[in-house]
Amino acid sequence: MSTLSDLVQAQGRSSEADIEWLHLLVGDWQLLADLAFADIVLWVPSAEGGFVAVSHARPSSSATLFYRDFVGQAIKPEWKAQVTEAFETSRIVDTATPDWYEETPTRVRAVPVLRRLSPSGSATTKTPIAVITRHTNLSEARTPSRQELTFNECANDLFAMIASGDFPDLGAPSGPRRGAPRASDGLIRLDVDGMVTFASPNALSAFNRMGFAGELEGESLAEVTTSLLHGRLTVDESLPLVVTGRAPWRTDIESRGVTVSLRTIPIRNRGERVGAIVLCRDATEIRHQERELLTKDATIREIHHRVKNNLQTVASLLRIQARRTHSDVARDALGQAMRRVAAIAVVHDTLSEGLNQNVDFDVVFDRVLKLIAEVASSHNTTVHPTSTGSFGHLPSEYATPLALALTELVTNAVEHGLAGRADGKVDIIAKRTDDLLSVKVRDNGVGLPEGKVGSGLGTQIVRTLIQGELGGTIDWHTLMGSGTEVTIDVPMTWMKKSSAQAAG
Repeated sequence: MSTLSDLVQAQGRSSEADIEWLHLLVGDWQLLADLAFADIVLWVPSAEGGFVAVSHARPSSSATLFYRDFVGQAIKPEWKAQVTEAFETSRIVDTATPDWYEETPTRVRAVPVLRRLSPSGSATTKTPIAVITRHTNLSEARTPSRQELTFNECANDLFAMIASGDFPDLGAPSGPRRGAPRASDGLIRLDVDGMVTFASPNALSAFNRMGFAGELEGESLAEVTTSLLHGRLTVDESLPLVVTGRAPWRTDIESRGVTVSLRTIPIRNRGERVGAIVLCRDATEIRHQERELLTKDATIREIHHRVKNNLQTVASLLRIQARRTHSDVARDALGQAMRRVAAIAVVHDTLSEGLNQNVDFDVVFDRVLKLIAEVASSHNTTVHPTSTGSFGHLPSEYATPLALALTELVTNAVEHGLAGRADGKVDIIAKRTDDLLSVKVRDNGVGLPEGKVGSGLGTQIVRTLIQGELGGTIDWHTLMGSGTEVTIDVPMTWMKKSSAQAAG
């Protein structure tokens, strides 16, 4: 399905600023549908003079009218005149008589969407940038409860603010979606002075769990909150503005081991604040899980850091042992082992710096290349390694074996292809697609003798890592003229599985 941006841009009548405003509006799409107990549809003008639906929300507080999505469809003839009137007059237009949809009586309200031009000013676009239709099911008509009446009143206030460009609020920070309060979680209505005029049962329960024993209605929410936080040394600086209904922000209150997330939506009439809606949600379990994740992340990073330190210690011991040995063969073997351990340490060092188990392999490989200078100096040559293309971010399952394999290949190029030369080149070319990572290691050395692939330990290590651990392929061949080129192809199977699991 096309995104909102794609659908709006396809009509050719909306600017980037209009699209951004509509994205902010759709961010509260479900809240509007739940407060209104109605289906709501967002229509943008089309090039042909009609309207096309770009978003549709069904209420979770009542039965939906429309079981099939309208997104991407042109407006139905029975709604076109009403929506056109709202668009041309910039006024909210209600149906005079019930509108029938598939033998169900409904009430339709068309709300023009005006965009505020700046966060501080009051100027709006001269004409609406879209129209919202609100479809209320009249077949389930009954005497509404006080909560339903309050929810509807809140919905009417928000739709009126949409029509005047006061909602969404450009001054509202984009808070995390995880744990965001919803209408059904708990709703408190404040007057202009911050006094509670209505508190839903779920909202009252959330405050009761934090230790407030009375009724919220008739109380100052700021005073209630202050009593709950009595004795705390640190308090979120945004809390006073949230609980008095003055700012469209989010914050958390924590008391007696219970965490309640609050979100305030100031209600304005012609730019003047007349009250506020405060949504609240018991987020205790969510915050607990977030703290556990942070603790686990910190633990994993500390483990990687300690593994890196231990590997560097091993590499140092190998280096010391290599310097003290009198056998050239043993010294060379110890030096190779030291470089292999150091290459693994680089990966763990990079993993210890991040919050996830993916690493920027371009950074890792740049650090691995620095190990080559020591190899070149021991073989009386100067090597100029160059790296082109990008490896991108790779999980540790890819990074460790790939770093080891590339270390072996570059080391082999220096030791066997460029040894004894005054000057040499090693080119590493990386090319990555969604399906494949392809790496070429090319040198301008003596080339493979008669095209034969070596059978030493380094070659065996590379084959094991690339073919066994990464499920890839590797090919050695001599270049025309001189030099050797090694091509590695690694399928991005693990990355695809990870993406599928994340999407699921």
